[in-house]
Amino acid sequence: MCNANQNFNMTSKEKIKKEIAECTREAAVLLLYLQNKLKADKAKEVEFHRDYQKWYSKALKIVEFLAPDRFQEFKSYYEVDPKRKTMGYGSYYIQDYLKGVAPNSFHNPNFDTKEQTLQNMYNQYTILLAVDERKDMALNDLKSSLMIELQDNELDTAKSLLKVNLRASGVVAGVVLEGYLENVVAHHKLKIAKRNPTLSHYNEALKSNGIYDTTVWRKISYLADIRNICAHKGKEPTKDQVEELIDGVHWTTKNVF
Repeated sequence: MCNANQNFNMTSKEKIKKEIAECTREAAVLLLYLQNKLKADKAKEVEFHRDYQKWYSKALKIVEFLAPDRFQEFKSYYEVDPKRKTMGYGSYYIQDYLKGVAPNSFHNPNFDTKEQTLQNMYNQYTILLAVDERKDMALNDLKSSLMIELQDNELDTAKSLLKVNLRASGVVAGVVLEGYLENVVAHHKLKIAKRNPTLSHYNEALKSNGIYDTTVWRKISYLADIRNICAHKGKEPTKDQVEELIDGVHWTTKNVF
């Protein structure tokens, strides 16, 4: 569990931040192109239809991943509304521009397709900037979601092992418990003097710093005792004990923050 956490921090998180930065720079170039503000040598390098499609595919994934609440809005500036009855101001989309279609000039004599496309893309760009500003919070929320999903999957594994090997089942549940408490300690920025802290150290630190009370501390201490029975040779754990351990770990991950 700790390895998965570290991998997410060091790899996925930095990669996503880099992709957002690149996507933002690419958008700025395309917007300058639409405004005819690029220098001649730079403008020659831009093929808007091709470059926009590449940019949109990347930006769409970023918004969907980190700001699902803005996803449909982001798409709405590109995709033609299937309920559209007329084409004009407020109902012209980037997809129209890429297809080379425009409103009837008789009804919209001053309609500028490039200007409308600029406005649509600028709206997409501002959404991307908003995602960039909140990326750390979004990525932390995502990390929490991933860790919760990982914990649930590991507890399912522990349950499936009940019929095969009680010790293995208890050890897996114990790993989830220790990893979860480690994350809670890190979240509250608590200091532990031990170089290689264990489950009992995390439990003591959370109790002594008032994160939870003595009742919870005792409960987790009991779960740790069962984990130790499963992890060390000697006394055999009972099925009831291991089931109690799994249920206790599940309770902890849903109630201790």
